[in-house]
Amino acid sequence: MLTVASDVEVLTRFGRALADPIRCQLLLALRDAPAYPSDLADKIGVSRTRLSNHLACLRDCGLVVTVPDGRRTRYELADPRLGHALDDLRTAVVAVETDRTCLDADEKGCC
Repeated sequence: MLTVASDVEVLTRFGRALADPIRCQLLLALRDAPAYPSDLADKIGVSRTRLSNHLACLRDCGLVVTVPDGRRTRYELADPRLGHALDDLRTAVVAVETDRTCLDADEKGCC
């Protein structure tokens, strides 16, 4: 049974998805167009096994869905608005200084 996630749950899932560079690459690739796993693995330069694990995480986070296409399965963003959200996030953080981290990053495990 599907349920609607709370605002905090949605942001937590989105944050978990964005916490890994490979998942970020996958989301950006799928923002451009739906794709098959083999094509995504080649584009990103990872093994299909590793890619499969990351796609499973993105599915579990509710950010991507599978679409049967004959004997193959295509991946796409679960909602087209996610592509716009990725663009907004990507451009909103360009002002962050690359040589700085949170003051208490080591203690709190952030940045």
